[in-house]
Amino acid sequence: MIANYLIGLREGLEAALVVGILLAYLVRSGRRDLVHQVWLGVAAAVMVSLAFGAVLTFGPSGLTFEAQELIGGTLSILAVGLITWMIFWMSRTARYLKADLHTRLDDALTAGRWAVLVMTLLAVGREGLETALFLWAAAEATGASTQPLVGAVLGLLSAAALGWALYRGAVSLNLRVFFSWTGLFLVVVAGGVLAYGVHDLQEAGVLPGLNALAFDVSAAVPPQSWYGTLLKGVLNFSPVTTWLELAAWTAYVVPTATLFARTVWSPAPRQGPSAPPAIASATSAPDREATTVAV
Repeated sequence: MIANYLIGLREGLEAALVVGILLAYLVRSGRRDLVHQVWLGVAAAVMVSLAFGAVLTFGPSGLTFEAQELIGGTLSILAVGLITWMIFWMSRTARYLKADLHTRLDDALTAGRWAVLVMTLLAVGREGLETALFLWAAAEATGASTQPLVGAVLGLLSAAALGWALYRGAVSLNLRVFFSWTGLFLVVVAGGVLAYGVHDLQEAGVLPGLNALAFDVSAAVPPQSWYGTLLKGVLNFSPVTTWLELAAWTAYVVPTATLFARTVWSPAPRQGPSAPPAIASATSAPDREATTVAV
């Protein structure tokens, strides 16, 4: 539940920032008449994301156990790849997000009012599809219950409230710190989802070693205990883990977390005195905005 809350909070805040940037730009440029196009695009993106989540949840229900495990394992690994790409993409391009959205919105305004809707649908829908896939994979890894869904909904509601407060200027948030630490946490969560996906593929007979256990600590950490549930809900920890699951988790988490930490916390290269003034001014302004309020 806690992991899904943080996933919903982070992904929902990304979508809220996108919407806030678009609304603020339209208001400041005197195009309030197109604000409803943005909201229509948001509504369409939400509907597409919900439909995608429903297909993931109910689509494989009529298949055999092996087919369900094959689909579940494949989608879990796909979700890990997608969330990893998103984490690194956000860490490298967050400072230019506002300028990029303004450029795309200018192009949409030139093309017509319906282009604003489509542009919003694509910008927010991408976040929605990523969120639906990763929440589904995380919920599958933590077991069938309503707690992952409750956590995700609470996270999305918190993100909406925080996004609204940022838009209104009621709060200030260091987005670089927020996305850095939540990104590192998501790497650990994604490692658990990857291990679960490998386990699914082992149960489907695609990968070997289903009975080759690296450890079995279910006596010390019963899955039904409060701490077993907590470890499962936060880190996707399984007290019964095969060698292949352990190898996949280690091969993913250790290098990915190290590379991500170096990406977000390494000192930025210093510009030389001969750098063109236009480049210096183009990078410094968005950077200041990304560290405070991006709307």
